[in-house]
Amino acid sequence: MVKPDSRTPHPPCLSDRPTPRWARGLGLLACLSLLGSSLVACSGGRSLKHHLFGHTAPSARANTGIVVADEPQAALVGRDVLARGGNAADAATATAFALSVTLPSRASLGGGGACLVARPGQPAESISFLPVDGTGTGGDRPAAVPMMARGLFLLNLRYGSVQLGDTIDPAITLGQQGITVSRQLASDIAAVQGPLLSNEGMKALFSRGDSGVAIREGDQLTQPRLTSFLSRLKLVGVGDLYTGALSDVFVTQANKAGAGLTRDDLRRSLPGQTSALHFTSGPYRLSFLAPPADGGLGSAAAFRQNLRAENVISAWRRSGRTSLQEGQIFMASGQSDATGLPPLPASTSFVVRDGHGLSVGCVLTDNNLFGTGRLAGSTGVVLAGAPHDYPRPLLSAAMLEAPHKRMQAVLAASGQNDAAQSVADALRQLAQGQAIAPSTGTGQLNSIVCSGDDCVGQAAPNGNGLTAHTITH
Repeated sequence: MVKPDSRTPHPPCLSDRPTPRWARGLGLLACLSLLGSSLVACSGGRSLKHHLFGHTAPSARANTGIVVADEPQAALVGRDVLARGGNAADAATATAFALSVTLPSRASLGGGGACLVARPGQPAESISFLPVDGTGTGGDRPAAVPMMARGLFLLNLRYGSVQLGDTIDPAITLGQQGITVSRQLASDIAAVQGPLLSNEGMKALFSRGDSGVAIREGDQLTQPRLTSFLSRLKLVGVGDLYTGALSDVFVTQANKAGAGLTRDDLRRSLPGQTSALHFTSGPYRLSFLAPPADGGLGSAAAFRQNLRAENVISAWRRSGRTSLQEGQIFMASGQSDATGLPPLPASTSFVVRDGHGLSVGCVLTDNNLFGTGRLAGSTGVVLAGAPHDYPRPLLSAAMLEAPHKRMQAVLAASGQNDAAQSVADALRQLAQGQAIAPSTGTGQLNSIVCSGDDCVGQAAPNGNGLTAHTITH
């Protein structure tokens, strides 16, 4: 929808504790629209010090946090959470909700993903909320059960420092006041423009008025239906989508779009939390996303055995194994399948680190570019593709730590078949004392590398993302 002139405020926070000052400031992200398209291909940025953001108190640390994401406006949302005192999990949750507005082609609330999280000095954990198949019948375009909100709830519950609703506020504002269409979103629309705009709901959302011409980079886009959906999640809670009245609404609207979902599908589909895949290599401790997000397994084996990550995953999937314990054993087995994998679905990644050392790397997916190519009606949510209709994407994130060298790194990648390999290649370069080189394939790597207290973020050179720092001088 073309951005209207009128703007209405979103509902107030109904949290059972006072909303922190930094979260109240996040309700005023209108200045993001002033950024235009000039930042979409950038790899670094500083606070604009816009008055709507309020005053940010000086920090004792020169670098209090970094967010690196494939979509600039979402990266800036995460950055401003950090700047106002939120931790890395708060920033990651806010970034993911923002991506559901700014990059619904890859990170819709109808999809899912996985996150790797580690507190300083503690083992990393893997949180998986991959899209799963529905069990309904009669749908002509089967959709996945929406797992994003439940996964982000678990991330917030386990590691966050504020109410979940506070991290949804920026996404509400972006949907309501409008986003500037980024280069990444415009590129995704252009890639599937014909079939995408053949659906009336998608055409109404992603075309210029009644012209039928797809929106382009730099256009303004508002999403009032998605805004209302996000507001409901904030005010009533994520549980409403899975066990409450919103579940009825979502299933009804999704099934009108051929989704084939039931209320039981939403009720019983839960995210998982396990230890990360891990091993040591010389002075380095390495951690990876654990199955069922098996891209981490591919990265681990590629680094450890010098194998091709895609071929390792092909062998793993053919084996029928699924558990973390089996993954730990398989990682060291040297098994590989030269046939590789079929073309894989699109995804998007981001990494976050705060000034206290909490690190998060996430990869999100709709199981296909724009999922099923349809919206769940009045909810405004892009429906992700049912897993049984598409190959599973490679979701890979990793962390490297060398305590004696005071070195840490968090990495995550998209890029279909090359995603896991790009993570392994970057880890090998770091372990050899080299800087991370641009990926040679389609993998798009986002990274944060720290030496002592000095941290540097890098957005994928072959992507359209942004590195956003919270800098006090």
